Amino acid sequence: MSTTMPTSLEIAQQARLRPILDLADEVGLLPEEVEPYGRYKAKVDLAVIERLSGRPDAKLINVTAITPTPAGEGKTTTSVSLTQGLGVLGRKPVLCLREASLGPVFGVKGGAAGGGYAQVVPMEDLNLHFTGDLHAITAANNLLAAMIDAHLTHGNALGLDPLSISWRRCMDMNDRNLRNVITGLGGRAHGAPRETGFDITAASEIMGLVAVARDLADLRERLGRITVGQAYDGEPVTAEQIKAAGSMAVLLKDAIKPNLVQTLEGQPAFVHCGPFANIAHGNNSLVADRVGLKLGEFVITESGFASDMGMEKFFDITCRIGGIRPNAVVLVATVRALKHHGGNLDGGLDEIEIGSANLARHIGIINGFGLQAVVGVNKFPTDTEEELELVRRLALEHGAYAAEINTAFENGGPGATALAEAAVAAAEEPSSFDFTYPIDAPIAEKIRLVATKVYGADGVELLPVAKKRAEELERQGLGNLPICMAKTHLSLSHDPALRNAPTGFTVTVRDLRPYTGAGWIVALCGDMMTMPGLGKTPAAFAIDIDASGETVGLF
Repeated sequence: MSTTMPTSLEIAQQARLRPILDLADEVGLLPEEVEPYGRYKAKVDLAVIERLSGRPDAKLINVTAITPTPAGEGKTTTSVSLTQGLGVLGRKPVLCLREASLGPVFGVKGGAAGGGYAQVVPMEDLNLHFTGDLHAITAANNLLAAMIDAHLTHGNALGLDPLSISWRRCMDMNDRNLRNVITGLGGRAHGAPRETGFDITAASEIMGLVAVARDLADLRERLGRITVGQAYDGEPVTAEQIKAAGSMAVLLKDAIKPNLVQTLEGQPAFVHCGPFANIAHGNNSLVADRVGLKLGEFVITESGFASDMGMEKFFDITCRIGGIRPNAVVLVATVRALKHHGGNLDGGLDEIEIGSANLARHIGIINGFGLQAVVGVNKFPTDTEEELELVRRLALEHGAYAAEINTAFENGGPGATALAEAAVAAAEEPSSFDFTYPIDAPIAEKIRLVATKVYGADGVELLPVAKKRAEELERQGLGNLPICMAKTHLSLSHDPALRNAPTGFTVTVRDLRPYTGAGWIVALCGDMMTMPGLGKTPAAFAIDIDASGETVGLF
């Protein structure tokens, strides 16, 4: 890559964007289905799904990755690359991505719009406040928290046991000091003291709920089903009983509509919802996928982190809830990630060979779902041609349907046409897609099947709290919900220290959280936390405003 290449932010700031109404018209949306937010972004009314219900669905291609390094392997860049590459080939792609959380933007990973010449724009809007969806989700979450405490203050007619309250507040920032807090200090007029905490907004149940709701009516119903705690008699208490669900729905009535923007090369992109894949289900909204499936020829939808994380949850949760079916998977791999798993990030070909065991495991996970895996080798400036070709060859030896080197960061869509052609071919192949577990299996068995079939574990251990919780949830009739595993993204196991393709491990589950509104059970593995913290040198250090009022340092 040339040393004179502009930064991703500079490329985005210099881009000439198409008016969003022109793009909406070209993709087949009616004027009354588009609600502009300025000139270059818009909300799309869900009525389009009903209008186009008779149209056949597009091919659905999921983009995932091997187990990443802490900095990530450019999976969003690859998703945009694939979309732009399909555009160069004259196909009609629709890209579906998650919205950026301010936590990673100002933390360690940066933004969520891609990079180089493979980006979604307007980049600054996407990475900061965008259309306000995350703020609305935060507000709805915290409205419920406030109404729970108000209910306790004003007589507690439902007999809600304060010690059982599981509903936590949230905010869209990495703030470790808020993981565990005491509220209600200051005397009787300020509430009753109790222990609680904050989750990051991307990990909240409201985020997951919005991401899987089929329409506004379904959203309203799901909000009412949220469990906030238990009464003294052991019966669950819901948001409907607290009388909060209606007001929450009003706060979210625009947030449920997917956001339409564009790639640098003018293809349509829906960017909507932003759950993390290590502590939530890690996929963009079901409604965005459903709209895309009716408007395009190919839908490119990205899942968070690796195939054992967001992809597994996309298949076992989103596809199950939404009744949609994937056709192929693009698996992102990099030279540096294989070296990382080979034991030395600064190593050479030997480390790539050793680290390819991780690549092989992820190809096997994809094949285990009955789908073809196309490996996209994302090129970084420090990679040599010999290293890139070795990764490509190893991918094929390990069972990939195809493997292509992706240079779209430098070259835009033309740098991803080979990858796009391979993805199209894989999507046209017959598939035998199936889920990891039957939905009516016991909770512990569903967790075991994910751990053994996907992670490669020998088994699972439910600690006493989790075991007791599983029994309670089954008694409450919640045993038929899917499982959302919350575990580290840095290993196929629950232990971030176990790199490459570990064997001989047992996954430890410390607790279970019922997300009765979203419609799944969260299994907390190892020491996984639902509120991240900022590092010693967060990205926020480099972000600023220059003398002309332009943003600098955003990536």
